[in-house]
Amino acid sequence: KQVRWDRGGIEPAGEYIFFYGNWNEIHELGTGFFVHKRIISTVKRVEFISDRISYTVCRWCDIIIMNVHAPTEDTRDDLKNRFYEELEHVFDKFPKYPIKNLLDFNGKVGREDIFKPTIGNESLHEISNDNGVRVVNFATSKTFTVKSTMFPHHNIHKFTWTSPDGKIHNKIDHILIDRRRHSSILDVRSFRAADCDTDHYLVVGKASERLAVSRQTMHGVHMERFNLKKLNEVEGKEEYCVEISNRFAALENLNTEVNVQYSVLRGWASPCT
Repeated sequence: KQVRWDRGGIEPAGEYIFFYGNWNEIHELGTGFFVHKRIISTVKRVEFISDRISYTVCRWCDIIIMNVHAPTEDTRDDLKNRFYEELEHVFDKFPKYPIKNLLDFNGKVGREDIFKPTIGNESLHEISNDNGVRVVNFATSKTFTVKSTMFPHHNIHKFTWTSPDGKIHNKIDHILIDRRRHSSILDVRSFRAADCDTDHYLVVGKASERLAVSRQTMHGVHMERFNLKKLNEVEGKEEYCVEISNRFAALENLNTEVNVQYSVLRGWASPCT
């Protein structure tokens, strides 16, 4: 979302760390990421491409999370085209990484039948506007799905923006993800009560990711470590000698029991021969 802060940087914000950057010369736009301190170590790097596009690379599975702010519906077509060209260029840098693309596309995605393979059946709007068509076309060209229009919720949990007079409700913020990993998004909905100092509502997506575990970790043998320093002590030596004697005594008893059982089995087998 629009940050509008000077320059760029990293700031603590309660239990979170805020990465922000790239506002324009009139203090508009700019994007940012809030990352909980508990998982800050998973952030490999954060890049700010322009005042409308940024991304963060996570260490687990090299997942890319992109944050974009598309031009509004009434913006000139050439500026919209320039934004999507820049977005395409950034996407092409990550051909093999799972990507989640989220936030303010400023597009109303409708329920047109031709779009349903990409958007599902749960959009708030009947008809897409120009920005909405651009979102769907972009998602289709990248084999992405629009997950924010796929979950059944009451309308009050679908719209993400309300006009100043409170009469118009739109869903213009979306979460997109690679179709191959679309099942990792479990739910998307908006929360009206969150105070984010913006005319947009907070959009929350629940995700579940599988972390890769190496074979060495899964099948490694746990080696017990011995405290050899105890053998230099009198008490330690005595305990060691007693333990060794007990173990050998157990082996002797085991050998006797095996011989006895073998004789019994041999006796059972004799009448059958």
